[in-house]
Amino acid sequence: MTATFGWSWDFRQSGRRLAVATALGGFGAMALGPTVLPVAASQGGAPTTVIVREDAGAGNAAETLVAQLGGHVTQHISILNGFVATVGANDVAQLRAVPGVFEVTTDAPGHLTGSTYDPTTDPTSLLGTAETVGAKAAWYKGFTGAGVDVALIDSGISPVNGVTTPGKVINGPDLSFDSQNPNRMYLDAYGHGTHMAGIIAGRDDAVVPGTTVYNQDKTDFIGIAPDARLVNVKVADATGAVDVSQVIAAIDWVVQHKNDNGMNIRVINLSFGTDSTQPYALDPLAYAAEVAWHNGIVVVTAVGNDGQNALGVADPASDPYVLAVGAADTEGTVSNSDDAPATFSSSGNGTRNPDLLAPGVHIASLRVPGSYIDNQYGSTATVGGRFFRGSGTSQATAVMSGAAALAIQQHPNFTPDQIKRLLTKTATPLTFTTQAVNTSLVGGVLGLVGGVLGSSSTSTTTQKYPATWQGSGELNLRNALGASVSATYAQNYPQSTGTGTLEGSRGSLHVTAGNGVTLNGEQDIFGSAFNAASMAQLEAAGQTWSGGTWNGQTWSGQSWSGQSWSGQSWSGQSWSGQSWSGQSWSGQSWSGQSWSGQSWSGQSWSGQSWSGQSWSGQSWSGQSWSAADWS
Repeated sequence: MTATFGWSWDFRQSGRRLAVATALGGFGAMALGPTVLPVAASQGGAPTTVIVREDAGAGNAAETLVAQLGGHVTQHISILNGFVATVGANDVAQLRAVPGVFEVTTDAPGHLTGSTYDPTTDPTSLLGTAETVGAKAAWYKGFTGAGVDVALIDSGISPVNGVTTPGKVINGPDLSFDSQNPNRMYLDAYGHGTHMAGIIAGRDDAVVPGTTVYNQDKTDFIGIAPDARLVNVKVADATGAVDVSQVIAAIDWVVQHKNDNGMNIRVINLSFGTDSTQPYALDPLAYAAEVAWHNGIVVVTAVGNDGQNALGVADPASDPYVLAVGAADTEGTVSNSDDAPATFSSSGNGTRNPDLLAPGVHIASLRVPGSYIDNQYGSTATVGGRFFRGSGTSQATAVMSGAAALAIQQHPNFTPDQIKRLLTKTATPLTFTTQAVNTSLVGGVLGLVGGVLGSSSTSTTTQKYPATWQGSGELNLRNALGASVSATYAQNYPQSTGTGTLEGSRGSLHVTAGNGVTLNGEQDIFGSAFNAASMAQLEAAGQTWSGGTWNGQTWSGQSWSGQSWSGQSWSGQSWSGQSWSGQSWSGQSWSGQSWSGQSWSGQSWSGQSWSGQSWSGQSWSGQSWSAADWS
């Protein structure tokens, strides 16, 4: 399916879908006209949070009415051409009747318990997941991810409650095919990136920051590292299509801009992997991730969803320096005593295994109404209206990225090697039990009258799951809180040279232009020649990006200019010239096996599994969703 709009809100209460056609704008007050309404009387009712969308040029009539009714406007959202407000439940009808108001919808006042969903009874809610991995124990000690920025290289982030707190999201460059459509720039029309963002660092607008509040709050949505910031580096478009060259460019940009404007990017979340045909020591994608690692950034990446018979983990998880994450199945409980490696999580080959596991089955996180995934799997994957349930090494990677942010706040001077050592040495090895029946015989005779003579007993043996499935075990932040790592600890593996081929990094994963031309060989999305050896030299020197230019072409703007719903944004740029296919960029469409079953590592979006091997998701519905890149 091809999305026809950048970001949408599925107004299920009114049966109307809104396709947002406005370009990104700032938070701040909008230009409001002088419309005046007669003084209105409130009809009362419980305080209710509503989202009000107005027609262009509607003026301030709706805001004025909110004030007259005793309510208050809490936020302007330029991208919706509207605002969020609190009014009495019985006053909503008056607000809908204001001339110029296009739609008023209730926002389930921003609580998980909206609709019939109760996170306290769902062990795989973020509330339950935070308990399982020990994040709540870290919050209690004062570690919430504050001061740590996580770069999310994914399909964008859309402004749904949970990531709309002012300052929560910073937009880096949009390197996706969507970047040429101003209505889609930075936004998540696919639905994957926002889901990950919620797991890593989500926090409902209604939450008052504070460690005590986080531990006691059982109604609002709170991610693993609720005070971390998210840097949105979009590479996948509305259908999930992405080429490896875009992902490498994104990693390079993060390395060069990790400390811009007071940022402190210490983590990259990459729920992405390919079936590269070359060893990590040559692979350009693995090399880019390794360069980020050696520049002080913990690169958290998914092992993929090829299952326990896989021949190895995905690329760049194959690089032994980075933090390779597999998925654990919590078996529907908060305790980790019964946890097991998820059957879809890729096995290692004995030389390179997952480093450790994190919960990745049936995880409930933020939903983007009207997104590709929502349209495909929303009927089975939606819980509580606001949330989507998904499984995969994508979700596990996001949990681990949040955990890394907590650990970095506690140990701000730790290197990535030390953070990895801290998390792996304190992980809980997952075990299983087997039973055997032992029979003793009388006089060595078996099978006399009456059956077997003698007595029998049952013995139970506990064994660890193979390291090829679980690495060191499952994430345990409770253990990590009190652990130490040697000040001189450093990994010592052969380093990648990055001198292999771009085509080898792609493996079987390719994007195809609307005219049927597939992107392959040593060229990027612009058709520019990609020289891996030269690129590796520039990456080592931190010089691949010059303003908005990468590999000889202008990919983005050159500075932090403009504002968006998230605050500051990296400037955009129109792509001039042609793509690898010979077609111009405007009006172009892309098919692609990127988010199709083998890339963005999600496994399922429904409480069951979605099979994917790239954006490592496994499923969003009880069925498999085909994507070819996001794990």
